[in-house]
Amino acid sequence: MTPVAIGTAPQPLAAWRRVLHDGAPVRLDPAARDTVERGAATVAAIVARGAPVYGVNTGFGKLANARIEADDLATLQRNLVLSHAVGVGAPLADATVRLVMALKIAGLARGASGVRWATVEMLGRMLAADLLPVVPGQGSVGASGDLAPLAHLAAAMIGVGDCRLGGVAMPAADGLARAGLAPIALGPKEGLALLNGTQVSTALALTGLFATERVFQAALVAGAFSLDAALGSDTPFDARIHALRGHAGQRDAAAALRALVAGSEIRASHRDCGKVQDPYCLRCQPQVMGACLDLLRAAAATLATEANAVSDNPLVFPDTGEVLSGGNFHAEPVAFAADQIALALAEIGSLAERRVAMLTDGSISGLPPFLTARPGLNSGFMIAHVTAAALASENKQRAAPASVDSLPTSANQEDHVSMATHAARRLADMAENAAAIVGIELLAAAQGVDFHAPLASSPAVERVRALVRGRVAHLDDDRFLAPDLAAAQDLVHSGAVGAALAAALAPVALG
Repeated sequence: MTPVAIGTAPQPLAAWRRVLHDGAPVRLDPAARDTVERGAATVAAIVARGAPVYGVNTGFGKLANARIEADDLATLQRNLVLSHAVGVGAPLADATVRLVMALKIAGLARGASGVRWATVEMLGRMLAADLLPVVPGQGSVGASGDLAPLAHLAAAMIGVGDCRLGGVAMPAADGLARAGLAPIALGPKEGLALLNGTQVSTALALTGLFATERVFQAALVAGAFSLDAALGSDTPFDARIHALRGHAGQRDAAAALRALVAGSEIRASHRDCGKVQDPYCLRCQPQVMGACLDLLRAAAATLATEANAVSDNPLVFPDTGEVLSGGNFHAEPVAFAADQIALALAEIGSLAERRVAMLTDGSISGLPPFLTARPGLNSGFMIAHVTAAALASENKQRAAPASVDSLPTSANQEDHVSMATHAARRLADMAENAAAIVGIELLAAAQGVDFHAPLASSPAVERVRALVRGRVAHLDDDRFLAPDLAAAQDLVHSGAVGAALAAALAPVALG
């Protein structure tokens, strides 16, 4: 597999997607070495002069005015890591930890953090050995950076805490030894550079974004599928309607929907029927899904920038020999992006749930009640819809913005924080909920289209119907449905639905 080469140049979202989803190897670009070493030399010069610089030879946070003697600088950095490794809760997934490490390498490789090349190399060697720190998921407020979770990452580098080597949990010291690596001794500022930064929040938000991308694509497909199941009209997708409003996401969603329904025999069979308008869950798909697409694209742009950012503090400028204190560790952009993704997820699931409700209501869809040929004896999709409703409601509650919350920390020195970390961490669960809702819709829509045989849907929809029917049979009589729902959810979660119709979905790419 082609590695992702990380150096001083920014990486596109596609590179981070490969690290997360494909486990692409990460290669530290040797061309970045001079830039990194110039930063480290600047810190060394400051230490030699004895000038007080925050994080180099002072305490941290509220203790920034405490001066640290040269003999204690190594202890200062080690103590910082140990004291800040206070995360709690379930560990982050291995794939997310890999992405955190890759993002941290990207930030350090810019040369503004003042760390040595060997320290950056250590992260690369750990990734190459599949040696991943165990990082508890809770304990960060998203400023000053993701201190607690990143402290667990740094702790593993010095042989403290726990790690997973090839998926097997063990003490970090043992993992390093088995991988042929020695614990590093942190130099001046290095502990702070490793702890400071938004890499955990950003990795979690990217994980959520990439999962939502798959859900969004599958939901557009499911909406086109449901349109034919309910004998709906494609007139609301006409490009002229959306040109008059002008929103890019709406225009692009409509274009994708037109491609998905093109050539449907079912649609042709009722083009001159007397029905005037469809329910909003069918008719307003370009408006709702387009608005979600605009949100997701905005979030993607923010996260693409943040993934390549230097977000620790203070920052080193070798050209002038200065070390400047700022606030790049404040993860407000990530918190806003995570809230945007959460809103989109809630609405994607809400609209899909409404379509499931419409399909199962024979008075609206014209299909057999609850999509079963023998209602009464069979309940069909009655309770599958209840599950969709439960998940949609749960996602609505989780979509409440996290970024508006703040609690002062560090004796009011850090008096406004972003809450980006848990804003981003909720996204994976929300995406799974939405994937389950869309999976239920795929099953319901396939059932509905089956009732229109021998007429076929569009070539695109028929491709997805074959994909669904390859995993789940038509529901003739009631059966144990939980495995069917799980199989359909997996089609969404895995990206199989979107991958099957990549050309039709090209207009709704995130960028």
